[in-house]
Amino acid sequence: MVQRPIAVLGECVADAFADTAQPRPGELALRVLPGGGPANTAAALARLATPTRFLGRISSDAFGALFRAHLASSGVDLSSVVAAREPSTMAIATLDEHGQAQYSFHAEATADWQWTDAELAAALPRDAACLHTGSLALVRAPGGERIEELLTGARSSATVSIDPNVRPLLVDPNVYQARLARWCALADILRLSSDDLELLMPGVTPERACDAWHLAGVRLVVITLGGRGAVASLDGVRVFAPAPRVEVVDTIGAGDSFTAGLLHRLSRAGRLGGRLDGLTVDEVSDACEYAARVAALTCSVAGPNPPWAHQMESAPVATSR
Repeated sequence: MVQRPIAVLGECVADAFADTAQPRPGELALRVLPGGGPANTAAALARLATPTRFLGRISSDAFGALFRAHLASSGVDLSSVVAAREPSTMAIATLDEHGQAQYSFHAEATADWQWTDAELAAALPRDAACLHTGSLALVRAPGGERIEELLTGARSSATVSIDPNVRPLLVDPNVYQARLARWCALADILRLSSDDLELLMPGVTPERACDAWHLAGVRLVVITLGGRGAVASLDGVRVFAPAPRVEVVDTIGAGDSFTAGLLHRLSRAGRLGGRLDGLTVDEVSDACEYAARVAALTCSVAGPNPPWAHQMESAPVATSR
């Protein structure tokens, strides 16, 4: 069976970390890694051997060259990328004692959000089985509303997947909250973290949130719970996927890798390309358990560095539920 490609639409971000090397007095040395939720997801999908096209506006600056090299070396098709004149988005990250990253962003008037209708119309591949998007590109002006319009049209031939990836330092969570019901009406798959859930619906349990989002229209909701695994809900039927135990270096890109593993497995099962027709709870459970293994391997190395397909053969498996 020939796999139709998965298209990933969104931003690339230069993730900068303070270098542990000794800079000269009065200097701060930064180590820059290619990041951004959608770009991370695209790289992870391609490394798992899923045909993947990235739809993004990538700057011609030094960071843009880094993004292109990273995505291309991961096997991502960049033929739909717009060569942008605006600068790249940058995030300066600090890690806490658990490997969790906190970011400060430099994102005003950067390339990722400046989509025009003509650029979007030309970027979307007509043969895509799935269009995955979310994160900042879906809420930053002026491109966010244009991307929503694109999703409406893409539904005629592709499964729509959304990861809100809430970034409260850049966008007020109220903006996400105001649009979430609309996204649920557009999406077939909604993947978010427990941190996202707390920002969007404070104090609400994953089960209650899933029910609310099903009522708004989305069929499959997956909420990742960090080291505790993930809960998935298909039309209200719940499954739980435990997380394998690994030595965590950091958690950067783990959620994006989980999304990639989920979409990869659903693609291999032949369930993408429409409204998840025929999808079973057992297939959801299998996809989530595989995705948890992809995320675990990502956590075991530094930065957003997802595993390759051959590495999944020896990926850790959760031993208990």
